[in-house]
Amino acid sequence: MTRMVQCAKLGKEAAGLDRLPYPGELGKKIYLTISKEAWDQWIKRQTMLINENRLSVVDPRARKFLEEQMEAFLFGDGGAMPEGFVPTK
Repeated sequence: MTRMVQCAKLGKEAAGLDRLPYPGELGKKIYLTISKEAWDQWIKRQTMLINENRLSVVDPRARKFLEEQMEAFLFGDGGAMPEGFVPTK
């Protein structure tokens, strides 16, 4: 049976994640309040941020930036888009 959560990002009840997606307290918060659909949206945004900003995930500053963006995307104002980003119509 699928675990359901009230998704903080989407504002609706949706299928929850199967396991903690991130370590620590933030990972627990995500597991309890973020849906698979919203997490998939974050993974796409994270990929865009890594590629467009040419981030190295082994760089501690890049990891800190991505964690801040993840929190903003999932629980806050949506986070930053890469500089010069133009959404497709």
